[in-house]
Amino acid sequence: MVQSSNDGHGRTVRDPVWNNVRLDAVAAEVVDTPDFQRLRRVKQLGFAHLVYPGAVHTRFNHAIGVYGLTGRAIASLRWSGALERISSEARGQLPIVLLAALLHDVGHYAFSHTMEEVGPGSIPGHHEEMASRFLQADSIRNALRRVDEEAPEMIAELIQGRSRHPLQGLIAGPLDLDKVDYLRRDSFFCGVPYGAVDVDRLLEALTLARQERGSSLEIAVSEKGLSALESLLFSKYQMFRNVYWHHGVRAASSVFRALVERAGDAALVEPQELPGRTDEELLGLLARRAADRKGEPDADIVGRLVACLENRRLPKRSVELFGDELPAGIGGWLQPRTDLVRRLEDRLADEWGLPAGSVFVDYPSYPGMLQLDTLLVRRSGDVQRLTSEGEAGLIDLPRLSRSLHHAARVFRVFVLGERRSLDPGPLLEFLQGSASEVEARLADSRSLYGRLAE
Repeated sequence: MVQSSNDGHGRTVRDPVWNNVRLDAVAAEVVDTPDFQRLRRVKQLGFAHLVYPGAVHTRFNHAIGVYGLTGRAIASLRWSGALERISSEARGQLPIVLLAALLHDVGHYAFSHTMEEVGPGSIPGHHEEMASRFLQADSIRNALRRVDEEAPEMIAELIQGRSRHPLQGLIAGPLDLDKVDYLRRDSFFCGVPYGAVDVDRLLEALTLARQERGSSLEIAVSEKGLSALESLLFSKYQMFRNVYWHHGVRAASSVFRALVERAGDAALVEPQELPGRTDEELLGLLARRAADRKGEPDADIVGRLVACLENRRLPKRSVELFGDELPAGIGGWLQPRTDLVRRLEDRLADEWGLPAGSVFVDYPSYPGMLQLDTLLVRRSGDVQRLTSEGEAGLIDLPRLSRSLHHAARVFRVFVLGERRSLDPGPLLEFLQGSASEVEARLADSRSLYGRLAE
């Protein structure tokens, strides 16, 4: 709930994670715009609420939290004297950095990151790219220009990680405060203990440094904050393994991916219609358009998949292979070739005697799970860059990133209807092929499982 403060200018938000978050007058004006209020109706975790009922928090809550954390980070940098090292022009732009924190997710689609799993061409662009469109909305643009005439463009650069401002790393980067908020917030609302990041210690350890003489100042962490940084990385791994990639969450996400792709293929929705929708608006739109074209095979599939999500009739696991059962490096074609994934799903449905749109292949990937590219200021004053290779004796989680990513990933095939256990052998052999080999195999009439009519 947003409440007016006593001075009538700013606002105070009672946040369940960070307690009071105080918005300045411009931030309060931005929050009151229709384009920002839309985020109240976009769930932070897509379909995770179908598994964790408390996970109904929204991008609105999260954006307020990131704004508050960014304010705390700037205050910590000011208290330590680090801000004295940046130019007066950069200091004058601190209100813009704060507004970028508030608006960093304004471009998100319905059901958040779940939408961005759909195939190439199904959406107009990533949510950071879409942010520019919303920053040019009259209500938001007019509020931002009270700070600076070029504020919308400067904020877009910060959101997209293209700004040269020394505090760019607070908005987009390995240490951005988006991660700190979503790990703590998602853990809180899901009711799990995995988001235990040492936030106070991490914020106190933030500083500004140059990698070498003549290079630009950037956000860095002092050596005293290494354990807090490690808690951030490990929390991220735990949340992916236990929440974001939970089998029920992935089942719902797979249905949604197929729903949006099939709706696009059937011309029930155009990519440019997707930005700006809320969760319920999008499902309602797809349901109405599918009903209008009832009797057409693709439209009927779309209508059936919408009903599955609305009534929590999720597909069941029929194949489940964990990291230790999968050779490293397999299935590289699954993410870029969603067309092959669709053909495989329809082929399996045909072989198993199921209606089209009843089988879903899922193998989530996030190779940057423990990505690290951060300056470390040693107690001696020396500066070194922590990378994805980690640093022996200091912080080794990034060094283990590939192994942890492989361990967290699970290959699954979900099937609508009764639970059935299927031999994973043919699929495992299939996954080890290249995209061209998979395409050739799908063009072959021979059955994967021996039950397809020749």
